[in-house]
Amino acid sequence: MKQNTKTLSALLLALVLSLSLVLPVSAAESTALDEAARAVVNSAMTYGQAVQASWAVWQDGKIISSGSQRAKEDGGTEPLEGESPVYGAGSVSKIFTTVAVMQLAEAGKLDLDEPVVKYLPGFKMADPRYKDITVRMLLNHSSGLMGSSFASGMLFDDPTPTATAQLLDRLSTQRLKADPGAYSVYCNDGFTLAELVVEAVADMNFQDYLRANIFDKAGLKETYFPGDNFEARRADIYQAGDKRPLPKDCLGVVGAGGLYATAEDLASFGGALTRTALLKKSSLDAMAAPEYANGLWPEEDSPDALSYGLGWDSVEWYPFSVNGITALVKGGDTQYYHAGLVVLPEYKLAAAVLTSGGVSTYNEMAASQMLLAVLREKEDIVELRLRLPAAKRAEMPKELLSSAGYYGSLTVYQIELAENGTLTMRFPATPDFPPRVFYYYDDGSFRDGAGTSALRLVKEDNGQTYLYQWAFADVSGLGYLPTSNYAAMRLPENDVDPALQEKWNSIMGGAVLPMNERYSSQVYAALGTLLEAESGDAVKSAPGYIGSLRIVDETHARYELQVPGTGGRDGSDMELRRDGKGALWFYQSNGSVYMDMNAVSAISTGSEGKAACTIQPDGFARWYKVGDNAAGKTMTVQMPKDAGFWVYDAKGRIVASSVLWDDASAKLSKGGLIAFAGDPGARFELTFS
Repeated sequence: MKQNTKTLSALLLALVLSLSLVLPVSAAESTALDEAARAVVNSAMTYGQAVQASWAVWQDGKIISSGSQRAKEDGGTEPLEGESPVYGAGSVSKIFTTVAVMQLAEAGKLDLDEPVVKYLPGFKMADPRYKDITVRMLLNHSSGLMGSSFASGMLFDDPTPTATAQLLDRLSTQRLKADPGAYSVYCNDGFTLAELVVEAVADMNFQDYLRANIFDKAGLKETYFPGDNFEARRADIYQAGDKRPLPKDCLGVVGAGGLYATAEDLASFGGALTRTALLKKSSLDAMAAPEYANGLWPEEDSPDALSYGLGWDSVEWYPFSVNGITALVKGGDTQYYHAGLVVLPEYKLAAAVLTSGGVSTYNEMAASQMLLAVLREKEDIVELRLRLPAAKRAEMPKELLSSAGYYGSLTVYQIELAENGTLTMRFPATPDFPPRVFYYYDDGSFRDGAGTSALRLVKEDNGQTYLYQWAFADVSGLGYLPTSNYAAMRLPENDVDPALQEKWNSIMGGAVLPMNERYSSQVYAALGTLLEAESGDAVKSAPGYIGSLRIVDETHARYELQVPGTGGRDGSDMELRRDGKGALWFYQSNGSVYMDMNAVSAISTGSEGKAACTIQPDGFARWYKVGDNAAGKTMTVQMPKDAGFWVYDAKGRIVASSVLWDDASAKLSKGGLIAFAGDPGARFELTFS
């Protein structure tokens, strides 16, 4: 089991690094830090294609560097003047939730190792093991929950906490994908449950609790909830290919990812976790403990981007950890905002990078480089090139041949093994992607021809075989990003009738439409990717599977993965149903409902160019195709309250939306789609001209 060691990794060249207490930086040093920060943020923006970014570095009680910049249309970036913009912090919100739970534990109002049901009697599941889930397991991602019950959880300019309010109902029909405590795999629902635990134990609204016990105590003046008024400060977000700013990005799961903040406030919050203003040192140390090591995890002693603590994504962040420095990291990604927070408790240092567009990992790496720049002002720091340890080509043991097969995670891999020690990796879902070839070495690994990445096939104590990956990415300007994790699990054989396999392949290859998303849902904005599949295009996967779902029968497919880290996140069982008209519906165990696009009928323009659409008692969205009779006409909509409409062209591009741009009419194109959504009973009056 990988442990939280202070020794150098065997993968690294010898490195001697001595760090003393870092003194406050001078004005000249601050200017140099500003320049270094701007450079690494430029790199993060370039790699992640961010449109805007802000950063802040906190040291021993004050912000020593901060700034904002945006991408120019002709390339490069330019500084942003004025007040610091406010961004969505995404999953960095989980650290706020963790602190709230730890405060209540310090006060003796809850025990991390007591079952969640002790504090939430209304929490029930269709799996008796749920009674074994402890509060600690919510915070270290080892609860065994499927992952994310996010239907109507990501909204535009709508702070309604639908997903949080409905979580207990949705969980009541779900099963667990693993025994509680078996392994840590990223789980949003665990933190939404933790939010509910805080409310129940503290007997107060979660937002009120955070304001009184975290925001105020940490001196945070610019940290917000989705319903707060900060529009004048909010960093703009955009739909790909469209220059019009979008409405506010609201997550209805605040405890899992819904907070907003400036970079200065987020860095200051990180700084507060190097002191005892919010928590006792024993609680801070408990958050920084290697919780991931309590369950299934690769035994390799090599750095990885993930090493879960309580709330933290990593408590062993490279390059600090291999040099005896505790570095705590949390990233956050919504559909439009991305955040990275890095904290060095021993040196009273913290840095935050927030972007509109982009990728949280690059933001984390940029924040790390800022902190390294502060350390370099006082110390000589030797950076080294990561590489695989020395090994030689060797004869492969014959018993490894039995490990060939299909491996599943967020995608499916086909692993072929030859007696000459060659491992070929294929990608069934993307057959045009060229296969990768690896060769067996005497340390038990398979390595690519360049010697930059390696794989192992590992039989674990739970009886499953895992595809372990081992690599180092040199991200110019941001440092190294190491990978050392279980990428996938070998899918157990599942023999099904070929006709049943073909039926599932064809069904899952068609385009689907969301049915139970709130009218303001961001799922409608992302619809284009759901429409790209042509009806009848077969999905290629492992025999007996559809993606990583095991085919059970004609109407049920079951999620089978047990992969720690992120490869086994956000699972869901699938049930197929036919309605009274024969239309095919897809019910996911996480609460999301979709319908086959082939079941959509053409919209009627009415005998006099007038028609109406009413949301039925089930609350499902109403979808229509644009046929010959409506193509080329302009549809004008008289909007009801608490409702919205979306219009798309034949390629799934948004033509008009009352939610995004307050549109009241749209020019319809043949083959396009129209969605009406709202509260039950909402009636849309339509005029066609």
